[in-house]
Amino acid sequence: MLDNDLKTQLKAYLEKVVHPIELVASLDSGDAAQEMLALLQDIQSLSERISLRLNGDDARKPSFAINRIGTDVGVRFAGIPMGHEFTSLVLALLQVGGHPPKVEQEVIDQVRHLEGEYVFETFMSLSCHSCPDTVQALNLMSVLNPNIKHVAIDGALFQDEVEQRQVMAVPTVFLNGEPFDQGRMSIEQIAARLDSGAVQRAADKIKTKAAFDVLVVGGGPAGAAAAIYAARKGIRTGMAAERFGGQVLDTMSIENFISVPYTEGPKLVTALEQHVHEYDVDIMNLQRAEQLIPAAEPGGLIEVKLANGASLKAKSVVLSTGARWRNINVPGEHDYRNKGVTYCPHCDGPLFKGKRVAVIGGGNSGVEAAIDLAGIVGHVTLLEFDGKLRADEVLQRKLRSLHNVSVIVRAQTTEVLGDGQKVTGLTYTDRSSGASHRVELEGVFVQIGLLPNTEWLKGTVKLSPHGEIEVDARGETSVHGVFAAGDVTTVPYKQIVIAMGEGAKASLSAFDYLIRLPVEEKEEAIAA
Repeated sequence: MLDNDLKTQLKAYLEKVVHPIELVASLDSGDAAQEMLALLQDIQSLSERISLRLNGDDARKPSFAINRIGTDVGVRFAGIPMGHEFTSLVLALLQVGGHPPKVEQEVIDQVRHLEGEYVFETFMSLSCHSCPDTVQALNLMSVLNPNIKHVAIDGALFQDEVEQRQVMAVPTVFLNGEPFDQGRMSIEQIAARLDSGAVQRAADKIKTKAAFDVLVVGGGPAGAAAAIYAARKGIRTGMAAERFGGQVLDTMSIENFISVPYTEGPKLVTALEQHVHEYDVDIMNLQRAEQLIPAAEPGGLIEVKLANGASLKAKSVVLSTGARWRNINVPGEHDYRNKGVTYCPHCDGPLFKGKRVAVIGGGNSGVEAAIDLAGIVGHVTLLEFDGKLRADEVLQRKLRSLHNVSVIVRAQTTEVLGDGQKVTGLTYTDRSSGASHRVELEGVFVQIGLLPNTEWLKGTVKLSPHGEIEVDARGETSVHGVFAAGDVTTVPYKQIVIAMGEGAKASLSAFDYLIRLPVEEKEEAIAA
């Protein structure tokens, strides 16, 4: 099952196993079960601390558990965790085997002290780059707390259960048999959901923080660059982020990040986070900004109010809150979100195997999505509002070569249709003739660009007609001491490499602003 190179790497990792562990397989007679058995036999052969038992009685077959012998510590996989989930498998082996996780001790203690019984089920797909974070978080929680159980289920392998439980997006998590949440989740996010006092404790902790020299709001590439450049100046730097990594976490392949021919969003975010941690940056994750209050006078303190009720103050602020997927804003879109309406073809495509889907949008992202989906689904209908596709010609040539893709231009999507539980079709208007048409399908993938996260800034900083923060050549906004960078600004070409450069520039501009404050204003700001 595993090639020699992978075996060599895995063997080195398994040397870190401290406690003996047992692999318990529940198999049937299918081909997938034979593949799973081969994988488990390979793993067992690589470490004397690992044993294999084949008489598991789990109802889901094929599946296997990883148990710490003599304890009730363990995790379960219903499926063959290869692809993006291979890392989840390796971490599960190590953590069940007693290797310490790379998680803050405060989070570990929080999970260990959770009371109650929690049985989690995560439906994932092996091509989903968002799923491993959720799977790994819940696996670790089940290792840390014996009251928590978790099974990761490959939706492509258990299609009947996917249909029965109406799973149309991954990762989808059930808790004690009821829907819990969908989408990428960190261990901090899940623990906060289960721990009723977590939000208040975080707010109380933030309230005690002194004013920062530079406060970065947002944790994407622009925010990470801004924080690093500020901290390198030796000034007090804080970062408040709703989700460290931002939109990059949802990016599958990155092939235009200069000097790195290929990487993936989650890998880049891990590298960014590690780099930021190299410096003295006070990172406050899972914090959503809700209001910006400018300084009463130049040189005074700027205040950022957070959703949890706490506030942060700083002498200068760099806004880097990024952007999110733009909605088509038609009836049915919200009602059937994650019930057939989705925004990630890489994550959710396998759930629509053999079915009919639509892609809304004819730019690069839309055409790339249609190409990817064509290899999985039965048929793709691509709808573009304009009179022609806007994607690069090389992508259009590839799209035209596919037999199961239809392209409709001058199409204005007017409604997403469903039966109350799932998508059944959509309607669109032909912008040339005005005629209305209906397309029968099971999935709608929206790929029409990004929307800046600036609703909380309206009436405070100057925004463009598109809602972007207007900045000058130095990254400065219309508010004294407030700078901005990345996809949230009017700077054209929303690219990771550009966001990083703009983040660095905004941070350097903030530093330049600080050192040019008159001495009396500096003293007043410190006293405040």
